[in-house]
Amino acid sequence: MNSPIASNNLAPSSVQLGSFCLANAQIVLEDHVITGALWVQDGIIAKIEETSDVPDGAIDCAGDYLIPGLIELHTDNLERHIQPRPSVDWPHDAAILAHDAELASVGITTVFDAMRVGSIPTGKGGYIKYARQLSKELWQLREKNVLKISHFLHLRAEVCSETLAEELSEFDETDRVGIVSLMDHTPGQRQFRDISKLKTYVASKRGMNDAEFDEHVQKLLKLRETYGELHEAKTVSEARRFGAVLASHDDTTTEQVEVSSGHGIHLAEFPTTVEAAGACRANDIAIMMGAPNIIRGGSHSGNVSALDLADRNLLDIISSDYVPAALLLSAFRLAERWDDLPRAVRTVTANPADATGLKDRGRLAQGLRADIVRVSALGSTPVVRGVWSQARQVG
Repeated sequence: MNSPIASNNLAPSSVQLGSFCLANAQIVLEDHVITGALWVQDGIIAKIEETSDVPDGAIDCAGDYLIPGLIELHTDNLERHIQPRPSVDWPHDAAILAHDAELASVGITTVFDAMRVGSIPTGKGGYIKYARQLSKELWQLREKNVLKISHFLHLRAEVCSETLAEELSEFDETDRVGIVSLMDHTPGQRQFRDISKLKTYVASKRGMNDAEFDEHVQKLLKLRETYGELHEAKTVSEARRFGAVLASHDDTTTEQVEVSSGHGIHLAEFPTTVEAAGACRANDIAIMMGAPNIIRGGSHSGNVSALDLADRNLLDIISSDYVPAALLLSAFRLAERWDDLPRAVRTVTANPADATGLKDRGRLAQGLRADIVRVSALGSTPVVRGVWSQARQVG
């Protein structure tokens, strides 16, 4: 899948690139594993050789795995850091740095930071606009060369809102918007077909009583009726303006997938049914599911199990969603289920790179970025032993 995202402006300015060798490792290539050594020079992978030798000066990996740096397409983790509790606004520079360091520590070397656009300024269940200012603060830190990993934006465009069109208009092609997802959280469909699940999620989070929740539902239905079609069309056109990948979100039916396909979508986030996932496959749309769904063995919203889709060959990409450490863990769980480590690793490396047009990463291969994770196994649990982002050790 092609994307206009450029690959020549991905590292912070003044980055210091290293040269080193990682040896005596189980190197996970795209379709097989070798015992070998990997050389890095000037920030890229210079050579991979199948050998059991440990050259002078090399880092002896003692049989640990080497895999590509993980690529995260949809994480709410930054939002969690800027608002660790309802109504608590954490200092943004500190929150961004903590988020960046957390991702590096679990092997993620490229992230598409999910930020909601489309606010509801009024009412107890509303959302306050924040994405434009937060992204500016993120890029200011990037320019100061204090971020450990590569960041892009993922704008979560909520059509069931009041301000989506004006918020999207504040971004442009210089903002590193890599993904725009078409979100629709109208009660009674998609993720929240079962409104009781929405009530459990929203009412408990926002402290609503029954009357307040009913009022909130009616407000969302009215917003969808008033703005839905306008916001959907605006999102599709703005994604093209940014040069971003357009993604669907929570498709439930074949008809919804066909609408997504008509928009030119080739990435589906979290389809909620086997029917929708099968329609995605038929329409050449990559299927992404959440790592927590894999770890927990099911969806917290009562939707389709990611493991069920994995068993049906309807799973291409994993996202950590709301638990960054789940990304690597889910890949190793899939490796056990499929009895195929390279295939499982592709769901968190090569496949997300392909879906977003990042041709310089996602694989361990000569000439690509030296985004590398060293992993050992503690039973069925992967343990991160080292992380390199464009040859800089960041974890």
